Amino acid sequence: MDYPIEVDSEGIKLKPDKMEVEKLYYCIYQEKVMLFYKDQNDMLNCYEISEKNIVDEVKNSKPDDIENILEKYMSQKS
Repeated sequence: MDYPIEVDSEGIKLKPDKMEVEKLYYCIYQEKVMLFYKDQNDMLNCYEISEKNIVDEVKNSKPDDIENILEKYMSQKS
């Protein structure tokens, strides 16, 4: 399956019909990590992370590590 998020010079293009429910998708756009997921009600949720240390860590990681990185920072805030 194609990744449901594309980033180009015009911005972010989403294909919510290709998203799995409750699966986290991300991209990096304008030095921010953009997070997207579709919930059980087919509502599309979007979050933006602009903290430089998180953005840099996401940029330098493998896609499979993104959720672990986010969980690490969330646990530090609790």
